[in-house]
Amino acid sequence: MSRQANRGTESKKMSSELFTLTYGALVTQLCKDYENDEDVNKQLDKMGYNIGVRLIEDFLARSNVGKCHDFRETADVIAKVAFKMYLGITPSITNWSPAGDEFSLILENNPLVDFVELPDNHSSLIYSNLLCGVLRGALEMVQMAVEAKFVQDILKGDGVTEIRMRFIRRIEDNLPVGEE
Repeated sequence: MSRQANRGTESKKMSSELFTLTYGALVTQLCKDYENDEDVNKQLDKMGYNIGVRLIEDFLARSNVGKCHDFRETADVIAKVAFKMYLGITPSITNWSPAGDEFSLILENNPLVDFVELPDNHSSLIYSNLLCGVLRGALEMVQMAVEAKFVQDILKGDGVTEIRMRFIRRIEDNLPVGEE
C-alpha cells in the first residue's frame, strides 16, 4: 500500500519537474525569437492570458467554487484553491490597500523557477510573467478586469516572489435586448 502512495508522490514530482523544464524551454525559445526582454514579457503575458481564458472553465468545473461576492473573496479563492490546484502551492495574501482594491500574492516557492538562473543579459526578463496573464484572462472571464504584475522576483535576488493584483472594474455583460 505504501508503495503505491510513494508512486503517486513520485509521479506528481516528475510531472512538476517536467512542467518546469518544459516552461523553461518555452521561455528560452521566446528569448531566441524576440530581440528584447520586453517583447518576451509581452508574449508570456499574452500566452498566459489565453491560457487563463480557457482554464477558468476547468477550474470552475473541478473546484465547485461559487460566485465570489467581493475582491477579498476572489483573492482567497485564487490563493487557496487555484494556485493549490494547478501549481501545488498556496501563496499568502498580504498588503491590502486601504480601499480593498489591491493586494499582493506572496509565493514563497514558485515552481516555475526551479532549476532557473537568469543570465546577466536578461535582467529585465519577467520569467514567470505567464502567471500574470493567466490571472488576468481567468478573471476577465468571470467579469473582473484586473491588473497583475510582478513587483518582486526571487530570480532577481528578492527574498520572495510577489504578484501585485489590482481590481480595475467589474465587466458588465452586454446581452442583446430582451435576453437575460
